[in-house]
Amino acid sequence: MITGGAGFIGSHLADTYVSQGADVTLLDNLSTGSQKNISQLMGKVKIVNGDIRSRELVDELTEQSDLILHMAAALGVKNILENPLESISINFQGSEVVIKSALKFDKRLVIASTSEIYGKNNNQPLSEEDDRLIGSPTKIRWSYSDAKALEEAVAFFLFSTKNLKVTTIRFFNTVGPRQTGKYGMVIPRFVEAALTGKPLEIYGEGNQKRVFCHVKDAVGAVVSLSATDRAIGEVFNVGGQGEVSILDLAHTIIKQLNSDSKINFIPYNYAYSEGFEDISRRVPNLDKIKSFIGWEPNISLNQIISDVAFAVSKDI
Repeated sequence: MITGGAGFIGSHLADTYVSQGADVTLLDNLSTGSQKNISQLMGKVKIVNGDIRSRELVDELTEQSDLILHMAAALGVKNILENPLESISINFQGSEVVIKSALKFDKRLVIASTSEIYGKNNNQPLSEEDDRLIGSPTKIRWSYSDAKALEEAVAFFLFSTKNLKVTTIRFFNTVGPRQTGKYGMVIPRFVEAALTGKPLEIYGEGNQKRVFCHVKDAVGAVVSLSATDRAIGEVFNVGGQGEVSILDLAHTIIKQLNSDSKINFIPYNYAYSEGFEDISRRVPNLDKIKSFIGWEPNISLNQIISDVAFAVSKDI
């Protein structure tokens, strides 16, 4: 059972498990996921339109499943800033329902966490045991980090005290086909602008540095960790390799797509509502997951851009 199964990562996970012959159930309320993401799976999976905060529904689906992949979340900086209360409810209360249901029926559980956990920690690259450094509560973006941290804490406590069979994955800037730029995700937003000749809008000066991971690489990590009992009770970073500034990313996309688009710099106070705070750098240390399952990302940034461009071009 995949919560958020009509979402970006969830739908790619569903593709993989269906290709392996698994019986797959997708639970999604389609608030950020879409039917289009799973159109290729119609007739091949069980699709349930519902909310992860519905305890009876989650219990019913969990009891029928062997593996629970909890990918559902309210995410995206713009979405968090504009809908903080709903986001907190989904990301913590919804996750609590899923976690307790997995414990109740003694099911293997993998939960999707986030690099936002680390906040503003400048100890880069970031390792799983590094401290969280979070901004003021008046900066609403940190509510997402806090909710996911509580989700992780509940999962770890129940593993420690009740033998919950859980693995936590902290995703770092996972990108690829089916990801929307609607909630502020930078690569699909830049690619769409470049393909349509519109300006690529950089928030701030573009000095922020990120590392991007293709969703296919990320899915490979999830599938491998889900099948590894030694990963139970552990937390893993999953991300790409090779830092790039947002400004360099914009130039790369324009050049690779042979675009005539220009670059516009947008002050943060125009781009986001009050409560935003940006991160100058976020890079994952992948030593732990490499040592556990030998996983490392293989798909280059250029290939990521090509794959996103191919997907976006079909919609414009």
